[in-house]
Amino acid sequence: MAPKRKPNILIFGIDSLRADHVSCYGYPRLTTPHIDRIAQQGTLFERTYSAYIPTTSAYASMLTGMDVFSTQVVALRHKGPLRPEVKTLPEILKEAGYNTTCIGFTGNPSSRGFDTYLDYAGWGSWNEGRSPKAQNLNKVAIPELDRLAKAKEPFFLFLRHMDPHAPYLPPQPYERTFYHGNECKPRNKSMEPVMSFKPFRDFFATWMPPGITDKDYVIAQYDGAIAYMDACIQTLFTALQARGILDHTIVVLNADHGETLYDHECWFDHHGIYENVLHVPLILHYGRKVPAGLRVGGYNRHQDLVPTLLELAGIETGIEFDGQSLMSMVRGEVASFDSEFYITECTWMRKHGWRTPEWKLMLALEPDFHFKPPVELYNLIEDPGENTNLAERAPDVVALLKGRMEAWIARREEETGLPNPIHHQGDWHGHAGVGAFESSQQAYDTLHIGDVSQAAKLQAKSREEPSPAEAKPKAKGGKKASAAKRAKSKKKGKKGKKAKP
Repeated sequence: MAPKRKPNILIFGIDSLRADHVSCYGYPRLTTPHIDRIAQQGTLFERTYSAYIPTTSAYASMLTGMDVFSTQVVALRHKGPLRPEVKTLPEILKEAGYNTTCIGFTGNPSSRGFDTYLDYAGWGSWNEGRSPKAQNLNKVAIPELDRLAKAKEPFFLFLRHMDPHAPYLPPQPYERTFYHGNECKPRNKSMEPVMSFKPFRDFFATWMPPGITDKDYVIAQYDGAIAYMDACIQTLFTALQARGILDHTIVVLNADHGETLYDHECWFDHHGIYENVLHVPLILHYGRKVPAGLRVGGYNRHQDLVPTLLELAGIETGIEFDGQSLMSMVRGEVASFDSEFYITECTWMRKHGWRTPEWKLMLALEPDFHFKPPVELYNLIEDPGENTNLAERAPDVVALLKGRMEAWIARREEETGLPNPIHHQGDWHGHAGVGAFESSQQAYDTLHIGDVSQAAKLQAKSREEPSPAEAKPKAKGGKKASAAKRAKSKKKGKKGKKAKP
């Protein structure tokens, strides 16, 4: 008897999508009617967290099943490839007989191991006009889906959606779907602090309307970009149905991290470790094994996705993942995974902290360019918006949480034999020789994004120098080829403009 074919796997990896702007997560604007329907047909996880901000470190966890100690990837500008000891999901699935393709993820350390790398135009600017990012992705993805569906082997297709990532430039009619009025009304002063923030103001000026005064217009563009992407995701869902493979495909919708809009003065970006950046959506759709209409309330993190997919696909690896399969929560065997956990951020600031269901502790490892205090403490139950810093009023709570965090760090360092990567990032901010910032003013005067292309290049900058943990790998044998080299030798199909990490 021939062995049963493994299910296909399709991941919608959405950049910068915060859970509280997805309508099936309670957002009052109907931003995601199609994703809502997918959630109704599958299982929605209410408390999924991206513990390691931003993109590079988040995807490292999402695509390996490991935490930040095992991956040693903690910074946006991570230097060097992913540690060779850590297997990526495409590498695991390739060994299980899968064809693997990623679209829009070339060059990221965690993109190692795909058979095929394809790219699309995933950025834009005011001068270029409205940016159909998701449709650009579909133009590449649908022909590739056709190719993969015709093969005898199961496939793994990873789609990196960029619509909620700045620049927010959704095509018509989505620009005005959630906004009516004059976005340049002189009496509205809400954008004055945004456009006065020197590190980002030149970048904002390249994609926001000239003379913009109303923050609500910019937020409406973010929501419009989500709604536009939602419609394009439905196109791909329809393609799966039309090819008769939806029932045999595990579909995942996840985000690498959320987005700060007008919150906490971290204007229209995704740095910081506030809830709007940590809390992300996660939806699983697979009719054979994933219940329809289920909402799971337990805590989970990116590292739990890979073990979940391998269980659903019936693939044994022998790997001891840091994460665990979400199916134990789906089946009701456990109510939640760890409800308190370590969090890091190394994008425009270098911080770490400890989150519990009640408390959030954030510790700055060097001064940040927002001039925020070095210690922040929030009561997430009484102050879910994290607006009142209690660090000075509750030093005992700070000490308690710091102690729990440091004990966990010491345990992970002992278990992995590796250092905490947040302390070994060198020129994490991209300015060689500067070292750690000594003051917030120095950080403010040093950090700057000039335009859209510079922002794109910043995220996709080549990582040439190995990190300390990678300099002496444990694994024996030759060094594995980098993702860039694999992409160059294995890239198939039409080559579009690269979508940057």
